[in-house]
Amino acid sequence: MQAGASAAKIAQVERAAVSDLFSAGEKAAIAYAEAITATGQKVDDALFARVREHFSEPEIVELTAAAALENFRSKFNTALGIEAQGFCVLR
Repeated sequence: MQAGASAAKIAQVERAAVSDLFSAGEKAAIAYAEAITATGQKVDDALFARVREHFSEPEIVELTAAAALENFRSKFNTALGIEAQGFCVLR
């Protein structure tokens, strides 16, 4: 939220694809991150083309790295039984 996202927008992330709160670029980035995250799912050409409409090559690399890092952390923490430390309280 420090970067400017409102609480209302954060609450709508799950519904980003159909929410008017998100720009087309944000919707493409979220769909891309979700595709990277889903086990067994690949980023198809249509989705990648959509992402390229809104982001430069370095931005796509950064977005991919950020999503992959969060996926790594999720798998790593789960495997070791590391639970949330209370830094980000979701309600």
